[in-house]
Amino acid sequence: MTTTAPTIADHPLGALSTDEITRAVELVRSTGRITESARFAYVGLREPDKDMVRAFTAGDPVDREVRLVVVTGPSSTLAEIVVSVSAGEVRSWKELSDVRPSLLFEESIHAIEAVRSNEQWRSAMKRRGIEDFDKVQIDPWPAGSFGLDIETGRRICRCLSYLRESPEANGYAKPIEGVVVFVDMARAEVLEVADHKVTPIPPGKGSYLPEDNGPLRSGLRPLSILQPEGPSFTIEGNLITWQNWSFRASMDPTEGLVLHRVAVRDHGRTRSVLHRASVTEMVVPYGEPGPMHGWKNAFDAGEWGLGRMANSLVNGCDCLGEIRYLDAVACTETGIPFVVKNVICIHEEDYGILWKHLDMHVGRSEVRRSRRLVVSSISTVGNYEYGFYWYFYLDGTMQFEVKLTGILSTMAVAKDEDPTRFASMVAEQLAAPFHQHLFNVRLDPEIDGPANCVEEVDVIPTPPGPENPMNNAFEKVTTLLGFEREAGRVVDPSRSRTWRIVNRNVSNALGFPVAYKLLPGPTPTLLAGEASSVARRAGFAKRNLWVTRFHPAERRAAGDHPNQHPGGDGLPQFISQNRSIVDEEIVVWYTFGVTHIPRPEDWPVMPVEYAGFSLVPYGFFGQNPTLDVPPPDSCGKAEGH
Repeated sequence: MTTTAPTIADHPLGALSTDEITRAVELVRSTGRITESARFAYVGLREPDKDMVRAFTAGDPVDREVRLVVVTGPSSTLAEIVVSVSAGEVRSWKELSDVRPSLLFEESIHAIEAVRSNEQWRSAMKRRGIEDFDKVQIDPWPAGSFGLDIETGRRICRCLSYLRESPEANGYAKPIEGVVVFVDMARAEVLEVADHKVTPIPPGKGSYLPEDNGPLRSGLRPLSILQPEGPSFTIEGNLITWQNWSFRASMDPTEGLVLHRVAVRDHGRTRSVLHRASVTEMVVPYGEPGPMHGWKNAFDAGEWGLGRMANSLVNGCDCLGEIRYLDAVACTETGIPFVVKNVICIHEEDYGILWKHLDMHVGRSEVRRSRRLVVSSISTVGNYEYGFYWYFYLDGTMQFEVKLTGILSTMAVAKDEDPTRFASMVAEQLAAPFHQHLFNVRLDPEIDGPANCVEEVDVIPTPPGPENPMNNAFEKVTTLLGFEREAGRVVDPSRSRTWRIVNRNVSNALGFPVAYKLLPGPTPTLLAGEASSVARRAGFAKRNLWVTRFHPAERRAAGDHPNQHPGGDGLPQFISQNRSIVDEEIVVWYTFGVTHIPRPEDWPVMPVEYAGFSLVPYGFFGQNPTLDVPPPDSCGKAEGH
């Protein structure tokens, strides 16, 4: 095999290049331990030790390691491999059994072909009056884990069918209810066709295309966002700097958009905030108990891959303004690298008033405009789109927001059927089951250094008495979270609950420890019962906040390989060690999302719904850090009163 010396990134956290992926695949193949039929389910940067990253300076030699997950055959086995592309060697090779990687695209296509040619499935379609099988859209779904014999030793999916009367038709408007097909994806073999009952196909077209929804409204005149002198941020490789912020951004095949080494410049000193931040997992459990939908609980990160599903973004459509983009290098399942253009969008937005005061004594008004840097990506996972947005503000605040849109997962309903206990009617004879979208973000904090802890802060009324004679007082109660098992916490709006990530070794100007506050938004936890399959597999969704001692192998909230996993992996396993989390290198895991009770306005395509949280400096700075922001050029003195 011919090999070439790869171009190596000049920073340990630089994005992977095509050369590095090519070399990594070559090193694996050169061992002779896999065949040409092997498939690469994951190829990503194996991030180096944190101490090494902290000590790195420009010009130091860089040892670049790549982690690969390789499917070696059709059974439930895989290999986890680490290679050094800079040293040209295989560092580790671990064979795993009874483990499934994320669903492979090639196998999904084979599953669709197997279903379409299956006679039992064709007979089920004919019973519903469908003769042209090429007009049926077939969606492979992760099969879940329910202890069925059919799951043992196989990589399987469940396939649902939708009638797509023309190539651009909305298949989800015409679900073919009652038919679920189990397929051995690796062998392209139909295992079972379950035909529960025949339900008429809904009559509606459900089109969201402009040509079907005219006349289009008028009066929306062009909106231009111009920065004649260019944007205020700079990009070098994957290093982004803006105002006092600096960080690196990259795209992981599973987690999607990842931030590294987030820091703030404060009076000439660079102060660390986060070592790493990413979406480690998300689960979409459905609340309709019938045989067509009760098994649905997709893990869109671990079972599909947010980075693998990331879109190439377009200015004026996905982003608006003076846009800059980062590309990402991905890898086909046969081991060939390719470039995904414009996968990360970077731009600035005006965000209204930052602060203002009118001094009525002298008639002088001071106002500052808020501005934020936006770093975003969008992933399409089947019928849904998820936009992931990190916002950086002038006052040192960070915010993470998920924008949910796309098309509802639907079910056909007979005219005399009332599904509204577990689903919403969204069109004639068409319903959408209740469901949740629960995301878990892994925050590797480094608040002015690696030794951190977490305090829970509640605000409660003070009991009436001599210290509260007018019965108006309220106070904050701070609880230090000491060990992992006690640090599984839930949001409590009645107590204005927040959590502070604190460095007790560094004091601010007032003598108190520096901190950042995790400010939650309205958010649910998992509604499925404890005995359910999804509750066993998505233990991370039972609590909003988790804190663990840092360990480099603990990276995914539901474990590294949640596909068909029976459960118990990830955070429930991590916290079973009950390690101390005080003044240690810790990881903060935050689960948030939405409980979606669909409405007619969500059909045929869903307006964006928002979910997220903020990280707000709390005693991290000595005073308002935006006093040095210049006033807008157009602002003058207000007239006195």
